[in-house]
Amino acid sequence: MKILLNPAYVPDIATFSVIAQHKICWEVQDNFQKQTYRNRAYICNDRGRHMLSIPIKHRGKAQGRQKYSEVMLDNTYEWQRQHWRTFKTAYRTSPFFEFYEDEIAPLYERQYEYLLDYNLLTIETICNCLQMDMPTERTVIYEDSPQNLVDGRFLVNAKRKLNFEQEEYNQVFSDRNEFSKNTSILDLLFNEGTNALSYLKSQKLSFIDA
Repeated sequence: MKILLNPAYVPDIATFSVIAQHKICWEVQDNFQKQTYRNRAYICNDRGRHMLSIPIKHRGKAQGRQKYSEVMLDNTYEWQRQHWRTFKTAYRTSPFFEFYEDEIAPLYERQYEYLLDYNLLTIETICNCLQMDMPTERTVIYEDSPQNLVDGRFLVNAKRKLNFEQEEYNQVFSDRNEFSKNTSILDLLFNEGTNALSYLKSQKLSFIDA
């Protein structure tokens, strides 16, 4: 059974575990919602859990709700430079940062226009790092109750508490901070490297009915 997912920014480990274990269809016809992983991600630094947020261009309420595919990035602020600098500060001492640096860095070296396109590119880049195929199927219409798909769109909700029994791995600052659960896939990639795909395939997905 295919899982319906929203493309998120450098998605969390729970989401990428679903991608690694199931066939995926991307939801690209929905409306944009605030406070979701569409434009935020969590990493680990020396102080613990740290949020990265992508600024977007907001339009007036009079124009109504905005489709996710139409949301534009606000590049008046150098968020890409800041995000990449944060990644380097947090992970430069991790075992595999230098191994993947040249593949991840281009995501932060030129400007992009649309959030959805950028998020899909981050996912494709990480799939390449993991040596797995990037899912290509996309929705053509929006369905509140999708047919013949398992609805995993709740995974993009940053406020929803997820019952994810995640196996711990060694994080960069584990000597001073407790294990930070379900961070961005990049935390796993930089810390576990070539073992990351096996890790994703071994995680229990009790939070999703598939």
